[in-house]
Amino acid sequence: MLFFLSSKINRKVKYTKKKHSIVDGKIMYSDLNVPAEPLFSPKNMLVGKPDYIVKNDNNIIPIEMKSSMSLKPWKSHILQLAAYCQLIEDTYGGFVPFGILVYNSSQQFRITFDPKIRFELESTIKKMRYLQRTGKVARNHNDPHKCKKCSMKSHCEMLIS
Repeated sequence: MLFFLSSKINRKVKYTKKKHSIVDGKIMYSDLNVPAEPLFSPKNMLVGKPDYIVKNDNNIIPIEMKSSMSLKPWKSHILQLAAYCQLIEDTYGGFVPFGILVYNSSQQFRITFDPKIRFELESTIKKMRYLQRTGKVARNHNDPHKCKKCSMKSHCEMLIS
């Protein structure tokens, strides 16, 4: 009975990895099947829930699934993935060399968590915190679709109809 249950779980994991184009390795965290506990970094005051974390060789790799189709990774998605890389380093220790963005088209992008991206993440976090403190946040687009789903629309003075 235990062997049957183990085989069933193993098949389900293999199917999930193939369906979502997840790299080889052990899935050690998933927020897609069942809501997972968020990762928290007291050092950086960050909270987040990557879609998957996979242990591959000696690396721990965050994987973020996107429902949109894209021929290149979006800047906001790269920074989101970088935040997950930082969260994993702060939570589990060690070094995270890269993360993976997977778009609906099954297009995958390996994003290196290098010094340039680390600096950009740190700068962005500092800028966001400054804007929160000052309350001087300006809309940076003219796309009404973004406004409809925006979590900050109740605070926005420049709503697009």
